[in-house]
Amino acid sequence: MAGDRVELWRSLEEVIAAGAPGRLQALLESLPPSEVVLAVSRLTDADRARLVEMMAPEAAAGLMEGMPEPQAVDLMERLSPERSAAIIEHLPSDEQADLLGELERADADAILSEMSPEQARSARTLSRYPDDVAGGLMVKEYLTFPASATVAEVLDDLRTHAGRYSTYQVQYAYVTREGRLHGVLRLRDLFFQPRDRCIEGILKKDPLTVLDTANLDHLREIFEHNLFFGVPVVDRRGRLVGVVTRAAVETARADRSENDYLKTQGIVGGEELRSMPLLLRSRRRLAWLSVNVALNILAASVIAFYQDTLAAVIALAVFLPIISDMSGCSGNQAVAVSMRELSLGLVRPTEVLRTWLKELWVGVMNGLALGGLVASAAWLWKGDWMLGLVVGAAMAINTVIAVSIGGTVPLILRRMKMDPALASGPILTTVTDMCGFFLVLSLAAACMPWLAPG
Repeated sequence: MAGDRVELWRSLEEVIAAGAPGRLQALLESLPPSEVVLAVSRLTDADRARLVEMMAPEAAAGLMEGMPEPQAVDLMERLSPERSAAIIEHLPSDEQADLLGELERADADAILSEMSPEQARSARTLSRYPDDVAGGLMVKEYLTFPASATVAEVLDDLRTHAGRYSTYQVQYAYVTREGRLHGVLRLRDLFFQPRDRCIEGILKKDPLTVLDTANLDHLREIFEHNLFFGVPVVDRRGRLVGVVTRAAVETARADRSENDYLKTQGIVGGEELRSMPLLLRSRRRLAWLSVNVALNILAASVIAFYQDTLAAVIALAVFLPIISDMSGCSGNQAVAVSMRELSLGLVRPTEVLRTWLKELWVGVMNGLALGGLVASAAWLWKGDWMLGLVVGAAMAINTVIAVSIGGTVPLILRRMKMDPALASGPILTTVTDMCGFFLVLSLAAACMPWLAPG
């Protein structure tokens, strides 16, 4: 399989170099989309741009839908505004807004000026919304009819615009009165009604709607409790502005989880791909790693300050990484719970004290258990009950500190309008390391007369 993929990549390069659109179309149509995306990702940036230039706009749009967003954005920047506009016009409206929102303002304006006025207006409207609210996730491709329309007029419209509507994910039509959502019409109901009947008499009034400012957590809750394919989106005046689908909400949730995970691992500045420029990837990682270096120097300075204690009881060096690692794990568990409860709306950012008290008792219980295990290991190894008491007490106290930090910092950051994902990963680990080193060595220094040397 690996050999086939390499061969496909080389085949694409040959077709691009030959400038043979017919061969390219035949090659791409013979492969599953996942294989095409993989092969295209192996091309150079310049070859990807030439590939898209050789494709029909509709086919290029289909390819870009399956590509990672950073690659798609890079392509838009390399193509002419006219070519980019021709491709973007074949994308769903929500993806149009996402791509244009990632471009430089001047590049986006140049592309918008080449698009049809209707699509450009739609894209501008959607790009004003944040990515994680209903307005940023909704699509403009939906069926809408005035309440005064008859069954015959609706059916005639469907036949007349069948080509355009075939790209819509249609199950319902939305009925409006003076721009405001009036009801929802199941299309299947049209086929069982007299042609001269007004659709107002067969629609479902007072449908479930969401505001265009509804956040991702609220949307998740709606789709978990209702088996809807999509929900109409209205503004504060009740005007229909779009439809948000279940698939869009699930994709956004997956993207948020992935981004949060990358941030906890110190990958900041957005999604990273190995096909991106080397300097950009290096700069994004160093932005976090350089901060972590400073924090680790602080942690190491604690050891340096107590170097005489460590030299006198060298056995302490064995337990330093154990205590710091286990405390970091406890803190990350607390972060995960707080992040989960924030996403589900089960805790408010103002409930720091309540959250800390809940975590405090878990920290005490787990700290005593882990401290007892570490103390027993030290006593069995060295036969020194004081050594066991020192490392066990340090383990217990540091566990309480770790869960206190991990449980409350996400709430504090959310309250400060900052990203709570930054609470975990390198920062939390380094802080618990520093506290763990200090507790072990300071307790050992205080108990030095009763500790056995070596």
